[in-house]
Amino acid sequence: MSPVIDRVITHPHQPAATTVVIIGGGIVGLTAALTLAERNIPVVVLEKGRLAGEQSSRNLGWVRKTSRHAHDIPLALAADRLWAHLPQRVGCDVGYRQAGILFIARSEAQMAMHQQWLGSVEHLGLDSRLLSNAEIARQVPGGRGTWAGGLYTPSDARAEPTLAASAIARAAMAKGAVIIEQCAVRTLQTSAGRVSGVVTEHGEIRCDQVLLAAGLWSRRFLGNLGIDLPTLPLTCSVLRTAPMQGPSEIAVGAPDFSFRKHLDGGFIITQRGKLDAHLTLDHLLLGKRYLPQLRAQRDFLRISLGKYFFNDLRLARRWQADQVSPFERVRVQDPAVNTGLNDDALRNLAAAWPAFEQARIAAAWAGTIDVTPDSNPVISAVAGLPGLTLATGFSGHGFGTSPAAGQLAADLLTQQTPLTDPTPYRFDRFA
Repeated sequence: MSPVIDRVITHPHQPAATTVVIIGGGIVGLTAALTLAERNIPVVVLEKGRLAGEQSSRNLGWVRKTSRHAHDIPLALAADRLWAHLPQRVGCDVGYRQAGILFIARSEAQMAMHQQWLGSVEHLGLDSRLLSNAEIARQVPGGRGTWAGGLYTPSDARAEPTLAASAIARAAMAKGAVIIEQCAVRTLQTSAGRVSGVVTEHGEIRCDQVLLAAGLWSRRFLGNLGIDLPTLPLTCSVLRTAPMQGPSEIAVGAPDFSFRKHLDGGFIITQRGKLDAHLTLDHLLLGKRYLPQLRAQRDFLRISLGKYFFNDLRLARRWQADQVSPFERVRVQDPAVNTGLNDDALRNLAAAWPAFEQARIAAAWAGTIDVTPDSNPVISAVAGLPGLTLATGFSGHGFGTSPAAGQLAADLLTQQTPLTDPTPYRFDRFA
């Protein structure tokens, strides 16, 4: 099952030429398109399936600075500013609420990690602070757990994934962007060593620049061009409750559950301590690059070998422009929900906040996250192929930073002063 996305009526036909083509109709690509359209730069967004059909609508909707790498905080701060003005920019409510995020710890060891992070970002002037068990009880009343403490950032926020990308798409089209669904890009056209267009399943589009914002599909697309992007897939299962009386507007992350208020009055819940790692060929090819993460997070991953491995193996890794691509064979990646993890999350949450004992599950879904070896995205030109820029590999953080990430990508495409320092996101760090 997938979340119900606010539907957008897109363009029926692709043009013969434009200035910028964006591959991927997720929230980062759509934000880049809106930024370009606002600058009167012709842009076409091509989505193989439906807009925001994959992780852009399936994530938790958190907009946070907490626990990000210090060098990633400037992008998150820029995103905060852009999220705050997004309703005026797109002309509707996208569920953005700056209600705060609280991470709570069961042990002193977990609390020490929060203290260490807080020390690492002290120079950035965030409003993050440590809370005692008593302070947690005041901020999120009705609980019966005894916590070692917590890390609270009042300026962190949330928004609705099923609304935001659609609103951004409509605003971009109103400014002149062309957006097309059910139109897979098979490969790039080059002339004199640089990008000169794209080949879609419906024909060619000439262009000067291409932004690849294809999420978990970016590695396969680039691999067909002989470019190695090291990303691996992880799957997160999520549930949404029916409207209910909950303990707080603050989003809460514990070691084995998380919850945040949904715009309809229900709650978005996940098992924060477990993700599914369905093995694919890429896990075998890239495994060595991820050894530090595996050692640190082995208990966090549920590693399995099964149908996902064989389904992935059946998809081509090399193809020609006149051949059906993997992106036409899988229009939307829709992984199965791990009901065991969802049940575990709700059980753990109800034990801590009894209000959730009466929660009724209204919907459940799963989404696939594309993770890099350092958990930072790539927002960068590709030096070996002028005219190609990447905005991908967001490692589960893409929704929260999307307004800034999309704008930064647009800045790099048009060689304008970048919104933030792009150095942490350069592609060549994986060379």
